[in-house]
Amino acid sequence: MGKDKAQTVTDAPRDPQDVGYTLPIILAVAVHLAIIIFSLINWPTSSAEPDSSSIVQATLVSTETFTDQAQQVTEQQAAMNNNAEPVEEAQTSEPEPEAEPEPDNQAQQQQAAEEAARQAAQAEAEALAEAQAAAEADAQRRAEEAERQAQEQAAQAQAREAEAEAQRQREAEAQRAREQAEAQAQREAEAQRAREQAEADARREAEAKAQREREAEEQRQREAEAEAARQREAEAKAREEAAAEARREAEAEAQREREAAAQREREAEAERQREAEAERQRKAAAEAAEAAMQRQLAGEAEAAANAQQAQQAANSFINIVRRAVEQAWLIPPGASDSLSATLQIRLGPSGELLAASIATSSGDSAFDRSAIQAVEQAAPFGELRDLPADQQRNLRQINLRFTPGDVR
Repeated sequence: MGKDKAQTVTDAPRDPQDVGYTLPIILAVAVHLAIIIFSLINWPTSSAEPDSSSIVQATLVSTETFTDQAQQVTEQQAAMNNNAEPVEEAQTSEPEPEAEPEPDNQAQQQQAAEEAARQAAQAEAEALAEAQAAAEADAQRRAEEAERQAQEQAAQAQAREAEAEAQRQREAEAQRAREQAEAQAQREAEAQRAREQAEADARREAEAKAQREREAEEQRQREAEAEAARQREAEAKAREEAAAEARREAEAEAQREREAAAQREREAEAERQREAEAERQRKAAAEAAEAAMQRQLAGEAEAAANAQQAQQAANSFINIVRRAVEQAWLIPPGASDSLSATLQIRLGPSGELLAASIATSSGDSAFDRSAIQAVEQAAPFGELRDLPADQQRNLRQINLRFTPGDVR
């Protein structure tokens, strides 16, 4: 039961306003000592009664005080004297045989009276000494009893102080335990926060690393895409250059073929002329009308040949312009194959570009600008100077139609 109570007190939080047991115990001991001192004083009128409300209850061993005992001795002596007086009165009342007592008898009586008085005084002194000794013994017993009770009270107070001290120690120990538990909890909380901080830092570092890796991967992808675009552009440029070279070779070959055909035509014409001339010489005399007809046929053939040659030269110049413009044309990204624009260009006598305008718009301003820039980039067209003057006049203003599907 005491352990449970002590455990309950230990578990209860200590109030800072609680007062210790030391001062109340000192005050209680002082009050008890005062009560014991007052109990040792013998009051003649009343005897001390134990205070039922006092913490220390003292029991009265003897109710007779020194004064009461002396008074009893005096009363006993007076009773003895009273008993002696009737005897004397009786002796006095008896008829004296003689008229005057003898001097010896008076002396004896005086001596006996003095002896009785001395004995009475001695008895009274002895009784008084006995009463005083009894009172001192009683006082000694009461003092010893009071001292014993004081010691018991002191022992009880010391026990209570020890219990209070033990209680304070238990409370202090409980307080230290709580403080240690709180400190431990705080350390654990700090450790937990440190772990959480470390985990957060690790997560942030991992996220930052992942972000750097993603950025590096995106950079690599961009670089790879840029490299692939450069490669595609280089390949496209190489293909365009190869196509241009092929077109130039084909054009040169066509030009050589045209020149060879023209040369053959000229040779054939010369041969025809020689043959006609020979035929004319052979038939000059006989067939003038036939000669005139032959000259007319020859003129028509020559005109047809010249017209054919002029048409071929015009077509060749237009093809040269078209191929040069196609090579210089940078089709805008995302341009649809269905777009189409027609440009009207005017050239100078030497093939320089005088003007380029949109005759028919595609509806896409970027597409139209790319077509104009292609013409400006491809000019001048010096091949115009190689054509006859009458053909130059016909070819100084031409129309070009731009369609992505025809180039791609």
